[in-house]
Amino acid sequence: MSNSASQVTHTSDGRSVQDRYSEVCQRIRDAAKKSGRRESDIFLIAVTKYADQEQIRTLLELGHKDFGENRVQNLMQRAIMVDEYLARLKVLPHGRETRSGIFTDQHRIAGASEKTVRWHMIGHVQRNKSRKIIDFVRLVHSVDSLRLAEELQAVAVRREMNVEVLVQVNCSGEDGKFGCPLPAVPALVDQIGTMMNVKVRGLMTMAPYSENPEEARPIFSRCKDLFEEMQQDGVAEGRFNLLSMGMSGDYEVAISEGANIVRVGSAIFGEPSSDQPVEVDEPEDDN
Repeated sequence: MSNSASQVTHTSDGRSVQDRYSEVCQRIRDAAKKSGRRESDIFLIAVTKYADQEQIRTLLELGHKDFGENRVQNLMQRAIMVDEYLARLKVLPHGRETRSGIFTDQHRIAGASEKTVRWHMIGHVQRNKSRKIIDFVRLVHSVDSLRLAEELQAVAVRREMNVEVLVQVNCSGEDGKFGCPLPAVPALVDQIGTMMNVKVRGLMTMAPYSENPEEARPIFSRCKDLFEEMQQDGVAEGRFNLLSMGMSGDYEVAISEGANIVRVGSAIFGEPSSDQPVEVDEPEDDN
């Protein structure tokens, strides 16, 4: 391999991506053990929002396969870049064991392969952009309305494919935050359950930012309670098994509250530089 993982890639604070990734994996391992689970029960998504191409390649070379983006255009660009990079190598890089244990045969995301990179859409999806991401993503974490689910269904029918999703829950009740209100989640999941091509796999939530990770615990606890209630009700015929909670500042608390997916960006790739451009969504287009 021409670009070995032994070539150290640094972040803005001088630490290497390799060291940061190793530390995150160890902290996930420790948090999983404290919660009575195995490391392989926790699924790590590396969020590439502020990562550069070399940093992403470093994680590929370390064997990591699952990446997330919160902007549609970024996801498409980075997915294409990764595909081109891996095509040049002709074979996926090998390294440490990949963090994909949660997707065993009974939990497999539709269309996923142990030899493919999986992209996750973790941010808000404007309906007019849903048709752009469906060919790129393995899991959409941020379905928060029936209208968005219906748009995904329409696109999936035209493409003759299935798309798997999580329902995003606004557990904090904050105004202006994306996510379905907590009391309305069961009804939304039931409505999506009538669709042939959109499959609900679980829930996702985000806690308000705080310098104290413990302040996120009540948010995560509420989402886990709802998740377990819906599992007990037999939602999605037993395939309702993914709970996406926790980011760089609070993923250990999320794991302790039952998360089996965590979304970690800056803890791996470092903080964004001061000249990082501000990202602004384009206006919604209903056409």
